[in-house]
Amino acid sequence: MSYKLKKKWGQHLLIASGIIKKMTEFIQINSGETIVEIGPGTGNLTKELLKTNLGKLYLIEIDPEMIEILEREIKDERVIILYADATNFDFSSLKEKSLKLVGNLPYNFASLIIENTVFNKDYIPFAFYMIQKEVAERLINGKSWLSIFVQTFYELKYLMSIPSKYFIPQPKVVSAFVKFKRRNYSEVTDLKTYKEFLIRLFSQKRKMLKHKINKTYLQRLNISEKKRVEELELKDFLSLYLSFLNESQK
Repeated sequence: MSYKLKKKWGQHLLIASGIIKKMTEFIQINSGETIVEIGPGTGNLTKELLKTNLGKLYLIEIDPEMIEILEREIKDERVIILYADATNFDFSSLKEKSLKLVGNLPYNFASLIIENTVFNKDYIPFAFYMIQKEVAERLINGKSWLSIFVQTFYELKYLMSIPSKYFIPQPKVVSAFVKFKRRNYSEVTDLKTYKEFLIRLFSQKRKMLKHKINKTYLQRLNISEKKRVEELELKDFLSLYLSFLNESQK
């Protein structure tokens, strides 16, 4: 390959046709659907997606040299190539009511892209992301402000693992393909405030809750003051946030 991959963007190209086909099957593309591929690279997954009966395919790519390759290699009237940064892309700008996202996310920026997905959740009922396996496990099973932020609005499902040998260059980690399915949840409306609340709650997370939250709130919600933040369940985070919100609006 004459193109030199750029380390600053964490580029690792998936080259296994069998895995690319399996990923496309997992996405279950319906006739006429609008798909957005993040970080298409040289178009390996793009070409497989175009074998389906999708209606429109947006390609979001930050590397101008990759865009040149895509413009040369991909000749399909359904494709729209966008030179953009997926970490802060405004998906409402596409003027589409329902988008299905897919991407082999660069390790360096995966968390930021996932966070931006949540901020654009009204337009994204489904996303299918390949990310570092360790990151996937933390999102699904771990406790961090980001995992709770994501789980509030999306159900996560681990679909499959992908060994490093199927990439160029080979990463030092195993990857995972994860499904994000939007929840029917609308009580949290100010996502920025909710994110800030979670970040504050997870700061100094080894401290017991009684040192971080007024005991009145904890007693009202029947949450032990001796618990630490990582011992809380999703429903506890939501109850605490909504309780604080209601109190601040009085």
